[in-house]
Amino acid sequence: MRILKIEKNDAGQRLDKFLSKAVKGLPQSLMYKFLRTKKIKLNRKRAEPKTMLCEGDEVQLFIRDEFFDSPEADTSAYMRIEPKLDIVYEDENILLLNKRPGVLVHEDDEGKDNTLVMHLQAYLYRKGEYSPEDEQSFAPALCNRIDRNTGGIVIAAKNAAALRDMNERIRLGEVKKFYLCAVHGIPEKRAAVLHAYLRKDSATNTVTVSDRKRDGYKEIITGYRTLASVGRGDGARSLVEIELFTGRTHQIRAHMAHVGHPLCGEGKYSVNREDKKLGYKWQALYSYRVGFAFEKKGEVLDYLSGREYALSYDDVWFCSDFEGAGYGK
Repeated sequence: MRILKIEKNDAGQRLDKFLSKAVKGLPQSLMYKFLRTKKIKLNRKRAEPKTMLCEGDEVQLFIRDEFFDSPEADTSAYMRIEPKLDIVYEDENILLLNKRPGVLVHEDDEGKDNTLVMHLQAYLYRKGEYSPEDEQSFAPALCNRIDRNTGGIVIAAKNAAALRDMNERIRLGEVKKFYLCAVHGIPEKRAAVLHAYLRKDSATNTVTVSDRKRDGYKEIITGYRTLASVGRGDGARSLVEIELFTGRTHQIRAHMAHVGHPLCGEGKYSVNREDKKLGYKWQALYSYRVGFAFEKKGEVLDYLSGREYALSYDDVWFCSDFEGAGYGK
């Protein structure tokens, strides 16, 4: 028999989710079978897979040792990597990181060392705030994702309670995100809230936008405010601030293209051949400001409510194209 004691970073999750991370050699089908047949118990009693764990609980496993066989935590990568993080804000629970365009947030088929999450974990490991050897089911993680070719603020959690709390705040829409983008043309209205409908095609990883509701389409709401404009005619470009009221796949890129103002440097919903000649190596989109407007009280991150964090215009690579045009006012 093995006994796994639920520590602080293990609590607050379902029993089956904990087991899938803590006993990696145990197939999921067997895990559910062992729960049904009481070969896995919680506090020496039969438990349902969805039972929520509390700190101090004990999981008893009457299963073969081979299921526990897994590689030891490899910490060599954390010493091999020289963490490169642009930290906007940090406290005992979270970090706000400025991710540069071209940086992956999570690993892909090419490997995992040079990703934002690995640099985050290496940073906390070297600080002594993360020890994989001492964790059964948790690793510091990112609460939101940004595309590889997009830059901006990414929220990271240092502990499981902060991760759960921030993810719930994001789900409830209590985390406000603002973006800067450079678009072709000059919007007719200086500011507006755009409403449309979007359908995702997973096979092509593209989306289609419609002005009317159709089967399979979800509502999108995108607010924008024009900050500055340069050029004339077909060569005109504008610096625009975007507020997302819904968070759909490719929403900003597709919605702005739909209304006739595609992002500079964006090749999926526009043609970016000429943009590259102007220096737009990446799509001109940056998540530059985040605000916390928490309504629910009593959670670990309450102290963030009412706060806002923003990058300067100098931190956003394409803002220099609009110098002297009145941006930032």
